[in-house]
Amino acid sequence: MRRTHRSGRDMSQLLADFGHDLPTAALHEPAAKEARLFRHAAQRGPRKTGRGWMPASAPVVPYRMTSDQAPVFWPFIAGPGLPPTGAQMGIDVLSGSAFHFDPIGLVLRDDIPVTNANVMCFGKPGTGKSGTTKAFCLRMVDFGYRILILGDPKDEYERLCHFLGVEPFVLGPGMPARINPLGLGPLAEGWAQLSAQEARNRAAIVFSRWLTLMRALIGSQRIGAERVPFGPSEETVIKAALRDLTGYTAGNSTLVETTIPQLWHHLDQPTDSLIEQCRFRDRQHFFNETRLLRDALGQLVSGALAGLFDDHTNINVDWNAPIQSLSLSRLNPLGDEAIGIALVCLNSWGRGMREIAAPGDLRIVVRDEMWKAMRLGVEAVKSLDEDLRLSRGVAGRGGDIQWANAHKPSDMLTVGDQGSQAANIARDLMHLADIKILHGQKPAVAGELDAMLGLGRQATEVMTDWAMQRKGRALWLVGERSYKVETRLHPVEEHLTWTNEALEGAI
Repeated sequence: MRRTHRSGRDMSQLLADFGHDLPTAALHEPAAKEARLFRHAAQRGPRKTGRGWMPASAPVVPYRMTSDQAPVFWPFIAGPGLPPTGAQMGIDVLSGSAFHFDPIGLVLRDDIPVTNANVMCFGKPGTGKSGTTKAFCLRMVDFGYRILILGDPKDEYERLCHFLGVEPFVLGPGMPARINPLGLGPLAEGWAQLSAQEARNRAAIVFSRWLTLMRALIGSQRIGAERVPFGPSEETVIKAALRDLTGYTAGNSTLVETTIPQLWHHLDQPTDSLIEQCRFRDRQHFFNETRLLRDALGQLVSGALAGLFDDHTNINVDWNAPIQSLSLSRLNPLGDEAIGIALVCLNSWGRGMREIAAPGDLRIVVRDEMWKAMRLGVEAVKSLDEDLRLSRGVAGRGGDIQWANAHKPSDMLTVGDQGSQAANIARDLMHLADIKILHGQKPAVAGELDAMLGLGRQATEVMTDWAMQRKGRALWLVGERSYKVETRLHPVEEHLTWTNEALEGAI
């Protein structure tokens, strides 16, 4: 059927014939639509020829893998790496890149969450803790650092010293070397030319260091199961005696160095001036109130310190040498307490030697077997606490890398009962080091570290599984960042860091 078109007038024409014109509306063109970047696609693709449509969707198959296996499929980066400055320690296994380490350099950067250069290294014996320490020290020598070993109980650093052309100083019964923990150090230089205010400032630093040492030494002595107390009265007596012996009370222009035996004799035979300064009624009152203090000092002089730290320092330390080490292996027959006391004395002496460091004098201070010193009581823990707090220098000068080695955190917590002041201070020491190196550990010890540092399950498994499979593997905590690092040693370094000579000789 053929379609026909209608003809005639529409409404507007009809009204126009009778003189009525309808108003006309302006025509608006539709706005142009913006081009779309993305278009919806059906789950199975657009249903057109050549558009990849599929009649059925692919099944989803889940796979579970570890971070070690994931790089097979794509590069797995756990987080931002450290800047490539300082010693190249080994491989960051999560990224596959080289791992560099420079504690002071990290402190000077604003993009790294590190505020101090203190390092605490934990590890089960045989997991590579000593190798990591020695490799770091040796490699940082190339960057202008020098090494100071404040007590080597096992002579582990003897090979490293000989490699660098330095002979360690040997301390022990019958040995000629002497160290005076009450040495004045570099702060005594140019005392006569100091202004009154600067002399008072230096004196405050020196006497504070000495008081910290005396607290630790006296507090290490026992009355049965209890430690000898060191309260405000004992501090007043010790401070007054030290001021008398050095000539500070008399206003001498130059301070006189004293020793622990001289301090003991001064208290055992006090002057009238000392009794008056300490506000005792008479001589007998002084003897009665200071008997425990004097007996503790006497025991140190005639016991553990005899022939070691009871005279003026007679060794000539070359501070420009690449390394200096103080051997304590001859003290091993005397027991851990004697070694602990020696470590406390060396820590105080070493701090005195480093209280004012020349610009550019960068040094790594290694404190090995520190748990032996911490077991001497809360005052010994406070002494180490002060050493770590001074890592940024004194009066705007100095600042060293403080490196402390230990086996496990429970060694530090044995200084007191759970919740005691000593245990709390020891636990807080962990937070004075922004850098922690955690080598392989048994699950129980890894659990202790997890409880103290909040590591989490994955970090704990790194210590108990991956790090236990090969020496040198460790979890490095740098501020809030963590790295799985495997330290790689050169054959020469392997020889220098080998610590199983005794076992080899027994076979």
